[in-house]
Amino acid sequence: MEYEVTFGGKPVKLAGRHCEAGEKAPSFTLTDGSLQPVASTQFSGKVRVYSIFPSVDTPVCSLQNIRFNREASKLGDDVVVLSISVDLPFAQKRFCAAEGIDRVHVLSDYRDLDFGMKYGFVLEGLRLLARGVVVVDRDDRVRYVEYVPEVTHEPDYDKALAVVRELTVK
Repeated sequence: MEYEVTFGGKPVKLAGRHCEAGEKAPSFTLTDGSLQPVASTQFSGKVRVYSIFPSVDTPVCSLQNIRFNREASKLGDDVVVLSISVDLPFAQKRFCAAEGIDRVHVLSDYRDLDFGMKYGFVLEGLRLLARGVVVVDRDDRVRYVEYVPEVTHEPDYDKALAVVRELTVK
């Protein structure tokens, strides 16, 4: 089955394997601001929020990162937020410094689109990631997935954060 979203009102197909709640979360490797690999497995045992966006150089992506950075400070130490785009790590690092992003891990999928293909977020023909949110529990199960239907819109923060809070209630 093919999946698509719109980008500025124009349909764009999503490449990769579509991800669904309840399945085992695929592992992946991204690149940090120092050009070092970061494996998703290093966050096992924590609740993970994957905040996916096209580029730090757009207003909506900036808002998404700022919002999740603010929320991350309220979620506790057993929750980690990974912000994922295909921006070069240098641009991500510059963006984080300028915006005071210090509570989320902003990581790049520019090398292999490893995350993008395993979770089905690659915008075909653009080599960018669609906007969305994935929440993974401590046992590596996907608990929430949102592929934002129109890439220029923000994700549903409240729904994603409600799932995170359910997973962290002791």
